[in-house]
Amino acid sequence: MTMSLSTGLVLPVALIAASLSAPSAGATQPTAGEIAWMRRWVNGSFGPAGTTASPARTAPFSFVYGGRPSAELLPKWRFAEQVERLDSQRTRRTQTYTDPDSGLEVRCAIVQYADYPTVEWTVYLGNTGAADTPIVEGLQALDATLRRSRGGEFLLHHSVGSPTQPNDYQPLETVLEPGSQTLFGGAGGRPTIFHMSYFNLEWDGGGVILAVGWPGQWLSEFARDGSESLRIRAGQELTHFVLHPGEEVRTPLIVFQFWQGGDWIRAQNIWRKWFIAHSLRKPGGKLPPTQWCGASDTGMMVNATEENQKTFVDAYLARGLHPDFWWMDAGWYPCNGDWTRTGTWEPDPARFPRGLRPVTDYLHARGIRAILWFEPERVREGTWLATTHPEWLLGDGTDRLLNLGDPEAWGWLVDHVDRVLTESAIDIYRQDFNFDPLPFWRAADAPDRQGMAEIRYVTGLLAYWDELLRRHPDMLYDNCASGGRRNDLESMRRGVPYTKSDYADDPVGVQGETYGISLWLPYFAATWESSDDAYLCRSRLAQTVGACLTIDDPGHFRELPRRLDEWRQTVRHYWGDFYPLTPYSLAQGVWIAWQFHTPETGTGVVQAFRRAKCAQPEVRLRLRGLEATARYRLTDLDHRDAPVWMTGKELMEDGLQVEVTDRPGAAIVVYRRVP
Repeated sequence: MTMSLSTGLVLPVALIAASLSAPSAGATQPTAGEIAWMRRWVNGSFGPAGTTASPARTAPFSFVYGGRPSAELLPKWRFAEQVERLDSQRTRRTQTYTDPDSGLEVRCAIVQYADYPTVEWTVYLGNTGAADTPIVEGLQALDATLRRSRGGEFLLHHSVGSPTQPNDYQPLETVLEPGSQTLFGGAGGRPTIFHMSYFNLEWDGGGVILAVGWPGQWLSEFARDGSESLRIRAGQELTHFVLHPGEEVRTPLIVFQFWQGGDWIRAQNIWRKWFIAHSLRKPGGKLPPTQWCGASDTGMMVNATEENQKTFVDAYLARGLHPDFWWMDAGWYPCNGDWTRTGTWEPDPARFPRGLRPVTDYLHARGIRAILWFEPERVREGTWLATTHPEWLLGDGTDRLLNLGDPEAWGWLVDHVDRVLTESAIDIYRQDFNFDPLPFWRAADAPDRQGMAEIRYVTGLLAYWDELLRRHPDMLYDNCASGGRRNDLESMRRGVPYTKSDYADDPVGVQGETYGISLWLPYFAATWESSDDAYLCRSRLAQTVGACLTIDDPGHFRELPRRLDEWRQTVRHYWGDFYPLTPYSLAQGVWIAWQFHTPETGTGVVQAFRRAKCAQPEVRLRLRGLEATARYRLTDLDHRDAPVWMTGKELMEDGLQVEVTDRPGAAIVVYRRVP
């Protein structure tokens, strides 16, 4: 078998993996052969570590400078490299190319992982000269060509983003046929509305997972020639600018993860493991906790007061229910009953004359943490920001954009939000983003500075998050953008999606969301608006669940202890490997099911849903990832007094039979390996 991936490197994988066993079907740890392939590709594309000769002829990024392509220019520029050990598993190589004529400096920061077949890079361009540079355009963070060597086509596994439709996060497959051009990207300046910015490209019995990290307007292109090659380009959608003296810009983050063995689901699980180990932020050095929250009615705070928040908390506690945290969503600021009136970030003095601190003190005295919602980027006319600092805003009209590329606006926002969080003793910071910034960015650019407002904004946004989290290292950050519209990798390295989609009421759609998002993101949340509907609650299980319940409806609380027990029995397995057990479908006449499995402990959970028009009361599910010779004890949470024992081989070959008499209905089966 031969696989190639670069602009000029042909890689014989079979030679690399000589004497190394192929990955077994259930193995979700990377093999030595996969890590070796990654290292060979890095050496072919970036050159061996410590090289003194420019490897630019095969560098997997590109741009046009003064009308000339970078592939022509970079080999002639001065080259230098620095190698730095970041920790026991990561090494950073910084390669710098400098144009001796204009002073343009191109710096590529490459991070290589020792424990996973993963490499990432970001490209920076800076002007070290005394005058403006020539035009930089067509800046591509990724520009690489792949070549297949045997029969079969390039197959791209990818996913819908979060357009707030029934098919949010739907997994898709696209065959990249000869002569085809396939595009994916952000929309309106938010990265994951229509397309997730994560891909798994399969060919020649293996493949590469590719991620684009850019909370802005990115674009990727998969272009087939008429023969054996596929060219991949990805970067910011529009770049055409000069750089002023002393100015620097950056590209999106690119991540490659290599895999072999023909099982793309195994590759997804290695991605999940890498994501948890190296990309998921860990407040206080710990994984984000699994937790459930309480809130007042729908969670909106437009009618909230200090008194009624305490009343709602007491109602939960009086029923023996103890939330992990209390969700204070939009509307706590002066807004006259309209939560979209953002731009005055102080507690409403009419409803909270003493601020929010009396509420959070009340919560903390009862062992409950507080989450507080912000949408700092959108500014409504007539609010404090709009009237006091219009010079910090982009655009005109009812809603304007706070320019995070403006150092004064950035500094004010960091200090102000930090003060509100500190004075109010907030434990979890929630940031939403409910409109599209792209028109504001594009309108702010001069003809020779196209793309610059976006770059300044995105780098300011990332720096804002980093500084806020530096000041609050134990604080969890909930990243929201009309649901899951900003779930790119750079954003996910700082926060987690407590609202994975605003399409949250339809249980079938939410089942599909869990199925799809679990392939890429190992932590997410959902919301219960009732606890007496088992099918609805089981459809919405996630590491974190929010219970926005009505205190005068006894049905909402009657079943909650049982629902919470099911949640605890289930979500502790969500950190494990994820296996779809049925095809993805939104049809009402079918079953849908999946499995989370932790191979280290031999434990897991199977969730199966019989849809409303499904005529079959039973389904047989072939599990994955188990030890064939091991015995497993399986417990249906609806029949806990009747566990069954089966071998791994029986479960993987014959399958687990699940029966649900209700239509619609859901089953949860937990299992553990026994001696």
